Amino acid sequence: MNLRSTNHLRFASRQLLHTAKMPAFVLHGSPTSTNTARVRLTLAEGNFTDYELVLLNLHKGEQKSEEHKKRHPWGKVPTVTFPDGFTLYESRAICKYLATKYSIPLLPPSSDAEATASFDEAQSVETLYFAEPVAKIAFEKFVKKFKGLPPDEKVVADSLQALETYFDAAENLLQKRSYMAGESFTLVDIYYIPLMQRLFAVGSGELITSHKAVNAWYDRCVSRPAIQKVLAADKEAAAAAGGKK
Repeated sequence: MNLRSTNHLRFASRQLLHTAKMPAFVLHGSPTSTNTARVRLTLAEGNFTDYELVLLNLHKGEQKSEEHKKRHPWGKVPTVTFPDGFTLYESRAICKYLATKYSIPLLPPSSDAEATASFDEAQSVETLYFAEPVAKIAFEKFVKKFKGLPPDEKVVADSLQALETYFDAAENLLQKRSYMAGESFTLVDIYYIPLMQRLFAVGSGELITSHKAVNAWYDRCVSRPAIQKVLAADKEAAAAAGGKK
């Protein structure tokens, strides 16, 4: 993987072995973006490194530039762009496309209708019942903090209540299966990881640790070697960035 920021001043220590070779695609994202993290975790599970990661500074609004809006009409991250011009945005769509294109074993076989239906069901649950309230908490307690604004405590309280209801149901589900969509680790499990990390970061990790089956599932997910490698690299990068302030 080749890494650069938009000002071309930072480069990863590990470059593509053949720098003259064009990477398979360019991933535009942000180190603070949970959506970007989903894509990186997916690629890590496939041990896929033939891409360039271009970091946008969200605090400076680089994602809202006219150039980036050509890639994502709403000025968000992540996006992927291929040499032939094909561009895709929305993290879950990107993850599914990359897993399919590069044969990363994180999707049920298309020939198994029941497993595919269970996967789609689990993905809908993650998006509607989990990601939505976590995103609200993250905005109030993470994004607003960087903007110097106080959180709306009612929004936080309502979202925490919604998550408590969600985790109670997930606890029952995970007492009967190993992963969110069944007995195999899939993209759905990856979708959860960055936002679970964000819950711990904003001081709400007890929602996870207080549910035995949920906590055991989460430990299984983050103990995977590929996942650990990405999380460790992000932790190291965050520490280095903090040391420069």
